[in-house]
Amino acid sequence: MAAVDVESRVAYQLSLPSRERVEPGSCNIPLGNFPATNTAAPKNPDQIATAVVEQLNKALEKEDTATVAQLFLENSYWRDHLCLSWDFRTIKGREAVSRFVTGSSSSIRIELDHSSAFRSPHNGPIDGFGEVHGVEFFIKVTTNFGIGQGVVRLAQEGNEWRIFTISTTLLELTGHEEAINFRRPVGVKHGEQQGRQNWQDRRTADSNYINKDPTVLIVGAGQGGLTAAARLKMLNVDTLVIDREDRIGDSWRRRYHQLVLHDPVWYDHLPYLNFPSNWPIFTPKDKLAEFFESYVKLLELNVWTQTELKSASYDEGKRQWTVILERKSEDGTTETRTLHPHHVIQATGHSGKKNMPTFKGAENFKGDLICHSSEFRGAKPDSHGKKAIVIGSCNSGHDIAQDYVEKGYEVTMVQRSSTLIVTSDSIVNIGLKGLYEEAGPPTEDSDAYLWSIPPELFKAQQVKVFEVIAKNDAKTLDGLEKVGFKVDRGPMDAGLLVKYFQRGGGYYIDVGGSQLVAEGKIKIKQGQEISEVLPNGLQFADGSELEADEIVFATGYQNMRTQARTIFGDEIADRVGDVWGLDSEGEFRTMWRRSGYPGFWFMGGNLALCRYYSRLLALQIKALEEGIASY
Repeated sequence: MAAVDVESRVAYQLSLPSRERVEPGSCNIPLGNFPATNTAAPKNPDQIATAVVEQLNKALEKEDTATVAQLFLENSYWRDHLCLSWDFRTIKGREAVSRFVTGSSSSIRIELDHSSAFRSPHNGPIDGFGEVHGVEFFIKVTTNFGIGQGVVRLAQEGNEWRIFTISTTLLELTGHEEAINFRRPVGVKHGEQQGRQNWQDRRTADSNYINKDPTVLIVGAGQGGLTAAARLKMLNVDTLVIDREDRIGDSWRRRYHQLVLHDPVWYDHLPYLNFPSNWPIFTPKDKLAEFFESYVKLLELNVWTQTELKSASYDEGKRQWTVILERKSEDGTTETRTLHPHHVIQATGHSGKKNMPTFKGAENFKGDLICHSSEFRGAKPDSHGKKAIVIGSCNSGHDIAQDYVEKGYEVTMVQRSSTLIVTSDSIVNIGLKGLYEEAGPPTEDSDAYLWSIPPELFKAQQVKVFEVIAKNDAKTLDGLEKVGFKVDRGPMDAGLLVKYFQRGGGYYIDVGGSQLVAEGKIKIKQGQEISEVLPNGLQFADGSELEADEIVFATGYQNMRTQARTIFGDEIADRVGDVWGLDSEGEFRTMWRRSGYPGFWFMGGNLALCRYYSRLLALQIKALEEGIASY
């Protein structure tokens, strides 16, 4: 996960053992069960897949619930993203699946996808790990309002092949397809025209919103806001993005000096524009900021920087917002604008307000610095003899501590509970290998495959994957435990991604910090609460003290809903659901889907999540605007 997304959240409010705790309200979904092991590779996967799909289409056409049920294993799943439900659903069990699909108001027809070897029917590890084999293939999906895709996994039960999992994900709305490739704009109208404008004239008029309103207003110009804006633009939904920073990308530029993304480039591509082929595997923060600026220019997104939302109210009768913005002009003057969008998207990061604990005596600290990690700009060069304390032991905590070590500080990291540690090598060569790598499938194919896996089965698969990762990282983990640093393997030992999905943090992707901890260059204070900030350091609950010239709280962020309360007020915040974590079906809570307040949406996550879910969010808004879906 990108470093900005993985700080330890609400670290001082948790009391359960780390492997059991989840974000309040988030479901710790159970581990799914795979079919009995089948090691024999079927000789005719295409024939098997064709027969099952033909039977399924016939049963769906007749709305024959009983026949549909018999095509599925007892312990089967249907994961649907907008095709059948206009929501994100994962239905479990053959009877429930059958009722779900035959009871949908949207008819559906399925056909095999033979467009590539990866998509065509083949013998595959239907557990995503290699122990349970079956038939795996992509499908094209047609509904009465759009086109989608999915992945089907078949398992053999006796002499019969039955559906173990199926996914259906909406890609486009019929009659409202994206304006790309064969539908790209002409760009010019030839012939004599009165008052003709050139491209720059049109762009200036379009982006200034004189005598017109955007259909969608997005608050925040990070990866969430920009990917949502890009998807909406391709659907011809007029969208304005606002951000209070001076420049696009400043939310990354202002992060701590040494910040580099902890996920590889193949996992991080943005919609419509992949990173160039010479892009580094791990992206420095300032380089990412530069790419965001280029992204906006190349895709012609409308973005206002140095702009703040001062007030927002919603008329449920008109289904229209009234928002008042203050925008600073290039000459330094401030302009007040009132706009009336139909939808507002909060894209201020998947977390909310910074989680800055309040401690007795903080106002009396006489050192050089005490701040939250979001305000840390970097360790001072050549600071030998200076002492620093970093509170928090996840990505930002380690990165900041490593920066301190490299500048000559004596550093102590305060770790209250435990942290999931995984090396960058294991992420690249085990965790993402096969899907997100240099020789991997196209990113769209990898996304479709990854998000086709039902959450319970993904969790069970990740237990196996993380067992392999733990063996690969054994030397690192052993070294940490010897110096008193506590490690965990995430909820139910399911590893990095599951912990991220359920908690939004609680881990460190090791890019060098763990070795510094193991060598004692970063000292560890483990398992003690802070009782007081002293003029020259910290005092802990056990009575011990640590001296410090600088103290950084890498204590993460609160729920995104808290930021909604700050920006939009109590009425909206009280009606929306908690953001992030998993619901009872294993789908993300509130993010990228209806929030509980009409016309109000949340958008966020790391670059990979934004790439996938931005399309689904944009399709929901487009469907509402065109009357295809209802409020």
